[in-house]
Amino acid sequence: MRSKFYTYEYAIQFARECRKLNVPPDLQDQLNRASASIALNLKEGSARHTEKDRHRFYRTALGSFRECEAVFDIMDLRSEALQKLADTLGGSLYRLCQSTDSK
Repeated sequence: MRSKFYTYEYAIQFARECRKLNVPPDLQDQLNRASASIALNLKEGSARHTEKDRHRFYRTALGSFRECEAVFDIMDLRSEALQKLADTLGGSLYRLCQSTDSK
């Protein structure tokens, strides 16, 4: 089933790519959980009825994304393809959070 929720689609692709990386087991486990958390929080948040609830889940997804970036920094991972996907996902997450921020 394909959706028009592009941020979620990017998150699924990102999680799959993260699982392919060759990093130490402790960081791989953390990376797997954090990258899956992005998609899980996006999907759960999209089902929430209030903008405030959606925003909370989307911010959690952004936090998990930042956690993945920290693993990339620790391991000095510089894959061009992964970086492009990360940039796309990160920008999309940021815009999604901005659009649901009730200020």
